[in-house]
Amino acid sequence: MHERTQIKLRAADRAELEAVVADRNSPQKHVWRAKIVLLTAAGHGTAEIKRQTGKAKTVIWRWQERFTDEGVDGLWRDKTRPARIPPLSAEIAERVVALTLAGPPSGATHWTGAAMAEAARISVSSVQRIWRAHGLQPHRVRQFKLSNDPESRAPRTGGISPSRPPAPEQAGSPLRRGACSPGNCSEARCKRTPSAESGDAGSRGGTGSRRRSASWD
Repeated sequence: MHERTQIKLRAADRAELEAVVADRNSPQKHVWRAKIVLLTAAGHGTAEIKRQTGKAKTVIWRWQERFTDEGVDGLWRDKTRPARIPPLSAEIAERVVALTLAGPPSGATHWTGAAMAEAARISVSSVQRIWRAHGLQPHRVRQFKLSNDPESRAPRTGGISPSRPPAPEQAGSPLRRGACSPGNCSEARCKRTPSAESGDAGSRGGTGSRRRSASWD
């Protein structure tokens, strides 16, 4: 017979276990653990304990061994499980911080999580945890590269083409549409020729003289 099944309870331990089972406010995990020990001490086998508690054989054996090793107090304490992912060492965190502060890799404007993970040989989530812990935000610090294209380096003219300089300002009042100025007139499109202007002046003068003569009479 296995050692774990050779459980002999003291009066104080039995009273404590029975009180836990009888208390309706006890956590259920404490209740079935106490039942396993009480049934084992009463001489019941694993099959009967399994039937009354509804727990698997491996669970029954675990808590029988826990009571044998640690007593009643061991039944109320859950052992902490090791983390699935081991914590990163301080050297790795320091390396990530140093690489981040040294600037982005060649050909990039800033560090990305994937690039840093590849450089430090850790996961992207680990890189992000280190950045958050040290208050680093490399995506907000950008470095710009100059283009090798010579056209992109040509001076800008402010939106005005060099082949079309702005027209000089004309003195005097603005011209009406279709009118000509002394410096901007072409014979083909000009509607006011010197002969037309002289004719207009003569007609205006003749009409005025007739009006004046009529008024004198």
